[in-house]
Amino acid sequence: MAGRETRDKRDKSLPGEAQDILQLVIGYAKQETLDPVRNLGRFLGFGMGGALLGSLGAVLLLLGGLRLLQTETGSAFDGNLTFIPYLLVLVVSGGIAAGAVKARERGQRRDRS
Repeated sequence: MAGRETRDKRDKSLPGEAQDILQLVIGYAKQETLDPVRNLGRFLGFGMGGALLGSLGAVLLLLGGLRLLQTETGSAFDGNLTFIPYLLVLVVSGGIAAGAVKARERGQRRDRS
């Protein structure tokens, strides 16, 4: 067993050790810098895509609600009351925006503590 250890030590010369250390440092640097950046890019890409699709869906739902109020309520919003469907949709969209702001503030508060 002792003969094997001395043979292994002789096989590893100083340039071989330096090359091994260099490869180890390069591998560690890639693992600790490039991989997190790639993961962050993927996270941001999916986050932006989800935000875009969610916003588009909310706008389409609000437009659908406006159209529903305009066409399916009969004569309830005729004459001087034609602004009421727009006002209702504006209030609902304001509520959605307020809920988003509140959720964001709650998330920031949780991150601080």
